[in-house]
Amino acid sequence: MLDPNSMVNELIRRARTAQTEFETYSQERVDKAVRAIGKSIYDHGDELAKMGAEESGMGRYEDKIVKNQGKSKMTWWRLKGVKSRGIINIDREKQIYEIAKPIGVLGVVTPATNPTMTPVHNAMIALKGANAVIICPHPKTRKTTSKTVEYMRLALKDISVPEDLIQIVDDPSIEVSQALMAFCDTTISTGGPGMVKSAYSSGKPAIGVGPGNVQCLVGDDADIDAIVPKIMKGRTYDNGVLCTCEQSIICAENLYDRLVKGLVDNGAYFVKEDEVEKLRNGFFPGGVMNKNLVGSSPFEIAKASGFEVQEESKILLVPVSKTGKDEFLAKEKLAPILALYKYSEWKEAVDIALKNLLNEGRGHSVVIHSANKTNIEYAANILPVSRVGVGMVGSSGLGGGFDNGFMPTATLGCGSWGNNSIAGNVWWNHLVNITKLAYVLNDVSIPTDEEIWAE
Repeated sequence: MLDPNSMVNELIRRARTAQTEFETYSQERVDKAVRAIGKSIYDHGDELAKMGAEESGMGRYEDKIVKNQGKSKMTWWRLKGVKSRGIINIDREKQIYEIAKPIGVLGVVTPATNPTMTPVHNAMIALKGANAVIICPHPKTRKTTSKTVEYMRLALKDISVPEDLIQIVDDPSIEVSQALMAFCDTTISTGGPGMVKSAYSSGKPAIGVGPGNVQCLVGDDADIDAIVPKIMKGRTYDNGVLCTCEQSIICAENLYDRLVKGLVDNGAYFVKEDEVEKLRNGFFPGGVMNKNLVGSSPFEIAKASGFEVQEESKILLVPVSKTGKDEFLAKEKLAPILALYKYSEWKEAVDIALKNLLNEGRGHSVVIHSANKTNIEYAANILPVSRVGVGMVGSSGLGGGFDNGFMPTATLGCGSWGNNSIAGNVWWNHLVNITKLAYVLNDVSIPTDEEIWAE
């Protein structure tokens, strides 16, 4: 058996051979390859969802189908017809030409929560820039990711494109991941903070993510009937394992009772006062999220925490008042648990969200349900996040949707707030080098020093 360094170097050698050929392809042939791998996962989305749910023991099979098929088709829809090879942009006034060139071989570290969606998305945007990828799966979902890669490689083979543009580490480990990060040209790390830190410490460029903790602010003008289904969908989606799921609802006091009733009527369980501490200790023993309960149902979480709910309960709705480091339930919860706050003034709502984000989730996202643009823009200016989604479902909207302008992604950068290199949704343009070609501008009027410094 090869040592980690030798194994990774062999994968990179094969990737470079494939990528060297691929970067000579026309835009049309590149796009054909991108479409092929996306369509292969769309076509096998059901099978891969079942594998992922069974292998990981997390989330909901039905939602994983939606993730696998939805992300692949949305990504292709946004990539379709976009120029990514050669000259991609011209500023005729300034005579600046932008030329896209591939980075080369990308290491892709994927999480157990998304063993198919993350690999296919990262592979599609990487190939769009004429790169090759080597995927390092989470050991817990290795089989699912291996099958995902198998289908993408077959799709490339069917159109006579080098299969080694997409490869997988067969026996993932920390040592192999570190070797991949050190030897590839750039790493995309969509995983826990430890793995992201390793990527940034590898000595090579890296694109990582930060923890989520999506705060959902409900304005005093919100349409409760309209937002209840959105909140339910956002918090229950794949049993809450996505970083884009709503974590805390911060509701105006005039709408609080109606919101609670609406959520309960739609399947939420309102956690009683004597059960809150049990839930806190059960899900956050010692202040750390219980990994055994990640992606579990409300029934399973309640049982493990020492109280009972009906098996069909969809969300554990838990009222809290403390924020930030003073409340474990104000942190990210990778399960269908929703913290609930009440406020009187909008500034108070923003302050609650700020305290929670400063403790965990800086740089990630916020959702606002309101039509008050003054309040929306106040929050957007104050809160340290890369995305503010208005009127949308957090889980399915913040990572890009047909009904909003966010680019579809499986890798949500959190900027310097989250110790990331990118603040925004990672897209194909983050995975290319840009050469800028500039010409001397003739007949340009050069300002005098007096004109330059005039107030």
